[in-house]
Amino acid sequence: MKYKLLTIIAAGSILLASCQSKSQTETSSSKDSTQQASPATEDTSPAVDVTKIKVADAKTILARKQVPILCYHQVRNWKPTDGKVGKDYIVEIQNFKDQMKMLSDSGYHTILPDQLYAYLNTGATLPSKPIMLTFDDTDEDQFTIVRPTLDKLGYKAVYFIMTVSIGRKGKFVDYMSKEQIKQLSDEGNVIGSHTYDHKNFKKYAGKDWEEQLDKPTKKLEEITGKTITEFAYPFGLWNAEGIPELKKRGFRMAYQLSTKRDEKDPLFTIRRIIASGYWSPKTLSNSIKNSF
Repeated sequence: MKYKLLTIIAAGSILLASCQSKSQTETSSSKDSTQQASPATEDTSPAVDVTKIKVADAKTILARKQVPILCYHQVRNWKPTDGKVGKDYIVEIQNFKDQMKMLSDSGYHTILPDQLYAYLNTGATLPSKPIMLTFDDTDEDQFTIVRPTLDKLGYKAVYFIMTVSIGRKGKFVDYMSKEQIKQLSDEGNVIGSHTYDHKNFKKYAGKDWEEQLDKPTKKLEEITGKTITEFAYPFGLWNAEGIPELKKRGFRMAYQLSTKRDEKDPLFTIRRIIASGYWSPKTLSNSIKNSF
């Protein structure tokens, strides 16, 4: 089966190129409003019932101020073998902890997809200085390093899982097990789909929809016992033709990287920025303000 070969690829070279975007992003036309907030020492995010929410028209959604969403990959110390490009996707451990402390000290509160969905569609109230943290590709350091760091701050996050890698030990990185993914979900984090083996969404045809969307969704739902509603595009690349396929499969929102949102389907082109391994906490803070 062709995916046997792709498994090997996913365990190695896919990882460091897992999302295609410059760390620097275009500045949003809307300016950052000043809000007073206390440091986020605990997760105060209320449960949100989204079952009765009616999807708003695109114009209404686009008019709402964008919530900053950060995209992380590996969180580990750099190695001599890491290339210049690869380091953009690898945030060293102490730098990551310092970045999270900066967010907390600055009064940011993490939100999850239910809150974002309610806000975009109905204007529901969000915590002061809301931010969403997302982690792609199933790297085990997201469990061993990220999880305890966020727990200390009362932060929750979204983990986009590439199912080919679950439980694998790779040449460059190890990946989370089913048990670790379930624990993240049980602890109040959100698990989303990042396809089977990171194939470019813009190239899907024929059985790709089953292999890259249907089977991974089923597997993640079996692991977590929860419905999977969030999707992250591999490399951040999307096309309008594929969005109906996501809707048909019950996805509620889909996340790209830093390009302009689609004027017809903004819920399926939600922007994120990659938190670069080269960024200091101060640079990250400035990037958040300039990008959203």
